[in-house]
Order: sequence, then C-alpha cells, then structure tokens
Amino acid sequence: MAHHHFLDLGDAGSNAIAAMINDAIDRKAARAGRAKGAADPDRPLEGRVLALVFEKNSTRTRVSFDIAMRQLGGTVLFLEAGSSQLGRGETIADAARVLSRMVDGIMFRTDDHAKIEEMAKYATVPVINGLTDRSHPCQIVADLLTIIEHGKSLPGLEVAWFGDGNNVLHSILEAAGLMKFNVRVATPAGFEPDPEFVDLARAGGANVTLTQDAGAAAREADVLVTDTWISMGQADGDAKRKAMAPYQIDADCMAAAKSDAIFLHCLPAHVGEEVSEDVFEGPQSVVFDEAENRIHAQKSILLWSFGQLA
Repeated sequence: MAHHHFLDLGDAGSNAIAAMINDAIDRKAARAGRAKGAADPDRPLEGRVLALVFEKNSTRTRVSFDIAMRQLGGTVLFLEAGSSQLGRGETIADAARVLSRMVDGIMFRTDDHAKIEEMAKYATVPVINGLTDRSHPCQIVADLLTIIEHGKSLPGLEVAWFGDGNNVLHSILEAAGLMKFNVRVATPAGFEPDPEFVDLARAGGANVTLTQDAGAAAREADVLVTDTWISMGQADGDAKRKAMAPYQIDADCMAAAKSDAIFLHCLPAHVGEEVSEDVFEGPQSVVFDEAENRIHAQKSILLWSFGQLA
C-alpha cells in the first residue's frame, strides 16, 4: 500500500480511524507485561526512521512518538527548530525534500497549519501532524481509544466541550462527523470554534450545539472535555481568563452529566482554572489513561501512514 499523510482526521476517514482504534486495542493488549521499550514481536517498522520536527514544545507528543516507533521496531531522529536550519530561515519546502532523502517519515509539530501543508506538499514520505494551530488529530485518536476502553460506543455519544474553541475542539468536531457522535460546545462569546469544523461535523451527521450555558452542555453528557485556556504562544491575558471562568469543569458540572461520564484533558492541565482539583483527581477522570494511549494510538497512525494498515 502507498504511504499517506495524516494532517487531519479526514485524511484517513472513518473506516481507517476505526481500523486504527481496533489495531491499537489489539496491540496494547498483546503488550501486557512487556517492557515499555521492547519491540512488538512483529516489528512492523523495523529499519524505518521517523524525524520528529518540533517548532513548539512537547512532552507527550515527543515521548509517545519515540516510544511508539521503538515498539514498532523503528527509530526516531529528534529535530528542534532552534537547533536546526529551520530556525535559521531554511524553507519548509527544502527541509521536506532533504528529510525525504534521509528518513522514512516526518512528524511535524508547529504553529501555522500552512507550514505542515507545505511540508506534505514537498515531502515524498508520510507527514504526520503532531499539532498545529488548526488541529490535533493524533490526540483525538487517543481520546477515541480511551472513550471506547471505558465502555462507551461512539455512534450517538454525547461529548461536551468547555472553554476555548481551539485546535483540539476542531479535531473533536471533525471526528464527530466521521464517527457519528454529537458535540455540545460551551464557550464564551468570541471564543467559538472555526465554523468550518462545525459545518464539517454537521455535514457528517453529527448534532453540534453551540451554547454559552455550561450547565446545559453538561446535562446528561457521556464525556466532558476541556483544555488549557491559554495555549502555547498565546498572550497570558487576564481578560480571557475572566471570560473562561464560568466554563470550569467542576463537581457541579460532572454531577449534571451522566453518572458514568468520564473527564478528558489532553494535558498539561492548569488545575484550578479549566478544571477543579476534585474532578481532575477524581474517579471519573481518565486523563492518564488518555495520555498513555497517545503511544498506542500513534502506533496505529504510523502503521496507516506507512501503508501497513488498511
């Protein structure tokens, strides 16, 4: 099979995302008891090298891609913009063409989504979105895996988002249209998600509710999700924090949801801001399962990108 870029969830489509989740479930189960750095017995990416190119800081994305490649039998090469020619004005197009001669795939974490589109345009190897200002598709595959592990099916699921209408929410909305679940979006005025993603979800058959009423969004929800109010690179504004304050996920918010609802957060969290400590540390919080699942989800994303997963 040919290789594939993974810039947004729509690049894969619903069938491939379902295949990724199923593969992740199987591979995760098969690894029980194995050392984290030990390769899977089939070593499907043995001899392959993935370049990890970072223009933005990372913990989970960096570590999870590194461990994912080790478990698949491959290796990684870590590049930071500040310590490579990308930080000194080399064009994305030239970097893509050079890296394509030297490695088998590129994971790119950057600010402007146009940069990853340019990387994919000129690369002759798979390019994977490790985060841009537009979307965070790898995170959402891990989130879907976590939701399913906790006994919930995706079609008809009620997901409630609280806070800023950011890149993570954009990918949740894209997933909703592909996997047939619904999203209630509670945001203050002026912080709504890009209408393109709302339209995309609705075109796929998802019910999307935009509201400024956090309580209404939480009511009978299956999954409650939030993210930091001030994203990397944004000004740390008091005005934004004040606008976001009514959208904290707290005990009252969780109580309004279904009794078996779960709480997700892509991390890092600012406990006491977007989520209260009792929710973050409480029994309905699955944020550390979610963080671990970045490894398992990305293994399957990598296999799909390398043309080894239908």
